[in-house]
Amino acid sequence: MKKTHAISMKQVTINDLFWGKQQKLILENVIPFQWGALNDAIPDIEPSHAIENFRIAAGEKQGDYYGRVFQDSDLAKWLETVGYALTLQKDEALEQLADKAIELIGRAQQPDGYLNTYFTVSKPGQRWTNLRDDHELYCAGHMIEAAVSYYEATGKSRLLDIVIRFVEHISSVLGAEPGKKRGYPGHPEIELALMKLYRVTGDKRHLELCSYFVDERGQHPHFFDLEADERGDAVKLHRGRYPYSYSQSHLPVREQLATDGHSVRAMYLYSGMADLAAELGDASLFNACRELWSNLIGARMYITGGIGSSEYGEAFTFDYDLPNDIAYAETCASIGLVFWAHRMLQCDTRNEYADVMERALYNGVMSGMSLDGKKYFYVNPLEIWPESCELREDRKRSRLKTTRQHWWGCACCPPNIARLVASLGDYIYSYNPTNREWFVHLYMGSKVVQLLDGQHVELSQTTNYPWDGNVDFSISMEGQSEFTLALRLPGWCRSAQLWVNGEAMEISESSVNGYVKLHRSWTNGDCVKLALDMPIEIIRAIPKLRAAAGKAALQRGPIVFCLEETDNGANLPDICLSSEPKLTAHYEEQTLNGVSVITGAAFRSDPTSADGQLYSTAPTKKVPVQIKAVPYFAWCNREPGEMQVWIRE
Repeated sequence: MKKTHAISMKQVTINDLFWGKQQKLILENVIPFQWGALNDAIPDIEPSHAIENFRIAAGEKQGDYYGRVFQDSDLAKWLETVGYALTLQKDEALEQLADKAIELIGRAQQPDGYLNTYFTVSKPGQRWTNLRDDHELYCAGHMIEAAVSYYEATGKSRLLDIVIRFVEHISSVLGAEPGKKRGYPGHPEIELALMKLYRVTGDKRHLELCSYFVDERGQHPHFFDLEADERGDAVKLHRGRYPYSYSQSHLPVREQLATDGHSVRAMYLYSGMADLAAELGDASLFNACRELWSNLIGARMYITGGIGSSEYGEAFTFDYDLPNDIAYAETCASIGLVFWAHRMLQCDTRNEYADVMERALYNGVMSGMSLDGKKYFYVNPLEIWPESCELREDRKRSRLKTTRQHWWGCACCPPNIARLVASLGDYIYSYNPTNREWFVHLYMGSKVVQLLDGQHVELSQTTNYPWDGNVDFSISMEGQSEFTLALRLPGWCRSAQLWVNGEAMEISESSVNGYVKLHRSWTNGDCVKLALDMPIEIIRAIPKLRAAAGKAALQRGPIVFCLEETDNGANLPDICLSSEPKLTAHYEEQTLNGVSVITGAAFRSDPTSADGQLYSTAPTKKVPVQIKAVPYFAWCNREPGEMQVWIRE
């Protein structure tokens, strides 16, 4: 098992035409909007009460706790995003605002280090009595991540000190030692957070606590049964409905072979497992991750990088069960997939992990936020018929929406998108110090500085990706440095060309695990040009994927496209691709803030040939039409209407 180190966003500057715009949106629109939402200051949206809960817990206000049991996590994710934002650019006013929020959190912390407003306000005598359902460790994990982010951005340790005290309290209650509860979180999250904390503090106890939570999971007698007995709860299942696979606690993690249960919980757990495997060099744990990964990408992932197809339990179901119109594919699940794929890359640098990370990032994640950053999807279907969602009671009761919402009671997704996009610099590059290999995983305009041979080496990347596949690199340094520059060859790319200082290179001779590796002594001014062929691809699913049988999807580079009613008229399922669709792509500056679109030939039923009968033996006449497909991530930013990804052939 190889081990690379992700290069920190503190060493990276993103100046990308696509992602630079997204990060600016987070800084200028999303962070202020979400702060207003957390303070119940945005009219006509469901109140959050998150800040108010902390004031009540701190004894500064009177009132009842309001919101979900995990409401604290929304503020934590906002603070984590602020940490990344302050890394991107200094903002004294924003930093002062965050400092005040952190001081409020400190005042809400209990004398023994405990920190959770739900239990402090509503259930002060019931701490650590229902780890299965009540999210104490989940909230703790998000607060830890916020503390690490803010400390690394500002050097201020106030929130870090708060969470270290909290972790010490957790360690005094939970663990394998006599007198402690042998518990672990019903909702994984603290595992990956503890790994982040360990890398900052170097305190082995944080690593050991993560290891305990990972390996104790699923052991028997089952802890969730024991704690249910202790509190007199006859119900042994999550919330009385879901089996232990819902929380990935049905088996010890090293024995789990399929991605089961709640998809976000799974992604956070697997991320922590991969982190731990890399840190400890634990081949057994990594192999468990690998088994789960193979099941996910081989049978349980949408073409968009969406995962978790069922609303019931927000969960995986069974292999190839990937319906389009009732796809759940929670935004947070795709975000978690990005986390996991990135960590798998650090264990074993193969392009398949970066390919999935990219697929989820450009499609399954960004579809969750409107182009102005003020509306969000919780659920990301691959097909929408608005009338069905609005008039069928079973659809009306679901989280399936035809338009994005400003905010909602379970507002986990909006701050989750913000923190990922703001921290994107962490995901582009990594370095293997043993082999002196510098990996480029994602293509986006950026500059990264790495200390090699006692000198700062700057690698600049210039590109118009994802709209075209040309990527230019230049190296700046004072002297020379010998290292390997490893560039990802995306799985979607069938052919590529490469030049170093104008000289064509043979890619096949230097390609390893999907990365072309250029080893040489580099000097100032060296240039590398990578040209990735980016034709329009007609994608077909494995026959076992019933929902896509006889259909095709359009993809160009990493972008999955879809049809919208506003471009193609109503009744999109009636459209059928021509046998020779003659698909072409072009960039439209005025469409959806500037995107590439695909046009081509198709057929649909001739409405004038219908005789008014619901069913008929008469053959249906077809008429030729031109279709227009737009990137899936940008759908529902114009007039509401139908949408679909898979098109009949």
